[in-house]
Amino acid sequence: MAEPSFPPTRPADPDQVTPVGWKALAGSTLGYAMDGFDLLILGFMLRAISADLGLSQAQAASLVTATLVGAVIGGIGFGMLSDRLGRVRVLTWTIVLFAVFTGLCAFAQGYWDLLIYRTIAGIGLGGEFGIGMALVAEAWPASKRARASSYVGLGWQAGVLAAALLTPLLLPSIGWRGMFIIGLLPAFAAYFIRKNLHEPEVFVARAARPGQARSSLRLLVADRETTRRSIGMVILCSVQNFGYYGVMIWLPNYLSSRFGFGLTQSATWTAVTILGMAAGIYAFGHVADRVGRKPAFFGWMLGAAVMVVVYAGLTDPMALLIGGAVMGFFVNGMLGGYGALMSELYPTAARATAQNVLFNIGRAVGGFGPLVVGAVAAAWGFQTAIALLAVLYLLDILAMWRLIPEKRGAELA
Repeated sequence: MAEPSFPPTRPADPDQVTPVGWKALAGSTLGYAMDGFDLLILGFMLRAISADLGLSQAQAASLVTATLVGAVIGGIGFGMLSDRLGRVRVLTWTIVLFAVFTGLCAFAQGYWDLLIYRTIAGIGLGGEFGIGMALVAEAWPASKRARASSYVGLGWQAGVLAAALLTPLLLPSIGWRGMFIIGLLPAFAAYFIRKNLHEPEVFVARAARPGQARSSLRLLVADRETTRRSIGMVILCSVQNFGYYGVMIWLPNYLSSRFGFGLTQSATWTAVTILGMAAGIYAFGHVADRVGRKPAFFGWMLGAAVMVVVYAGLTDPMALLIGGAVMGFFVNGMLGGYGALMSELYPTAARATAQNVLFNIGRAVGGFGPLVVGAVAAAWGFQTAIALLAVLYLLDILAMWRLIPEKRGAELA
C-alpha cells in the first residue's frame, strides 16, 4: 500500500518546483552519489586488492562486472516492487542492502567471497537509479523534468569526484578494507530518505485506482510500439554504460602505465574528466528541456564519437587533461537525460520498472566494458580500445533516430 502524499502541494505556477520535489531530488541525488563513490573507489583499489588477495587481471576486472550484473538483478526485482509498493519504501531497502554488503567487502578473505559481496551490493545499487529517477520525474514539473534528472545524475558525479580526491589520501593509511568500511555510510542516508520523503501524487493517484495491472514488466513490451521503444532504450543504455565504465575503470591504470603517473596524479586527471562529465550532465538537462530530447541526444552522441577518437591519439599530458574534460562532457553528459526520457515513454504503473530494467540491462552490457577494453588494450593498446567506442556511439545515433519518439514536456501517463 502506498504511503500518503503531503496535503495539496500543487503550486499556482505549474512550472514551480514544490517542497516535495526538492526533497525527492535531495534524497535521490544522495543515494546515487553513494553509488558513484563506491564504484569508482573499486577502480582505484583494483591494484591494491589484487596484490593483497593474489587476483589475476581478469579476476580483478570481474569484480566490476559482477557488481553491474548484480545491478540487473536488483533493477528488475526492485523496480517491480517500487511500482507496486512505492518509490520511497523500496528505495530505502536498496540503499541499506547496498551499504551492508559494501561494508562486508572489507572482511573478504579471497576472490570468491569478495565476488559474492560485490554481486549482492550490486543488487542494491541496481535498484537505486531507476527508483530515484522515477521519484524525481513524478515530483517535478514537465518543463523542468530533464534538468531534474540531470541533477540526480550530478549526484553520481559528486560521488565519483569524492572517490577520485579522497582515495589517494585515505588508501595509503586505511587500506582497501578501510575504504570499503566507508561504504557503510549510505545506511545513514537511508534513514534520512525514509523519514523525509513521501510518495509523489501521480503515484498515489495511480495506486488508489482499482484494477491496475500487476505485471509492470509486461508493460515494457505491451505492444509493437512500446517494444520498439524498449529495444531502443536498451541499446542507448548499453552504449552509455559500456563507454563510461570502459573508460573510467581503466583510465587510472592507463595513465599510470603509459605516463608513469602515481595514484595522486592519476586521480587528478580522472577528477578533471569527472568535472567535464558533470558539466556535460548539467548542460544536457537544460538543453533537453529547451530544444527536445532527441536533438540533445544527437548532439552529445556525435560529440562522444568524435572525442573518443581524438583522446585516443593524445600523448601530451596537458592535452590529455583538457581532452579528458571535453571527452567526459560528451561521453557521460547524456546520463542527465535517461531519467526524463524513460519517465515520459512509460506509464506510472511501469515507470520505475522501465528505469531499472532497461538502464540496468545496459549496466550489465556495460559491465563487460572493462573486460573488453582491457583485452583490446593488452593486444593492441589502449588507444585502439578506446577508439573502438566511436563505432558504438554511431549505433547509438541510429537507435535514437529510428526507435525513440520525442516526448518533451509530456504529462506523465
